[in-house]
Amino acid sequence: MASSKIARVGEEVWKTHVDKVNAELVTLTYGTIVAQLCSDYENKYEEVNKQLDKMGYNIGVRLVEDFFAKSGSQRCANFKETAETISKIGFKMFLNITPVVTNWTTDSKQFSLIFEENPFADFVELPDDGRAQDELWYSNIFCGILRGALEMVQMQVEAHFISDILRGDDITEMRISLLRYIEDEMPPNDE
Repeated sequence: MASSKIARVGEEVWKTHVDKVNAELVTLTYGTIVAQLCSDYENKYEEVNKQLDKMGYNIGVRLVEDFFAKSGSQRCANFKETAETISKIGFKMFLNITPVVTNWTTDSKQFSLIFEENPFADFVELPDDGRAQDELWYSNIFCGILRGALEMVQMQVEAHFISDILRGDDITEMRISLLRYIEDEMPPNDE
């Protein structure tokens, strides 16, 4: 599917098929979750990052069904089309944002999503403890969501942030790498 058609589908789904939730409510609720994780794990940010990724993974596994039901999208032909669909339909549908797909590798197995806006990061200041700026990936839940959702469509990926405006970087960039396509496997002794 062409990139412009994918963008039109994302706009149409956002306008007609998605129940809207107040953005500030989502932002503040997510902020509270991150703050609670920081407290629970005594500001061990590596563990907070893992927990956000794990939460995101569980969300992504379930979110993919809603995505297909509301968007009417079909299986993508390749990883490049998958990236465009994630950006222009997935993020548009659930957060009303459209990150830029860029920085493809020559083998088309890695790309970046550049977030020009991130509703989860509105009104946020990282803890001023000298470590959060270097260790906490505040929006790490996105990485888990992508991992979980793509696993449900037989793609094993790695997703991680490489920069974040909240850390003082110029841009917020997530890197996604296709590790392998997952083959449908029959359970042992199942015919």
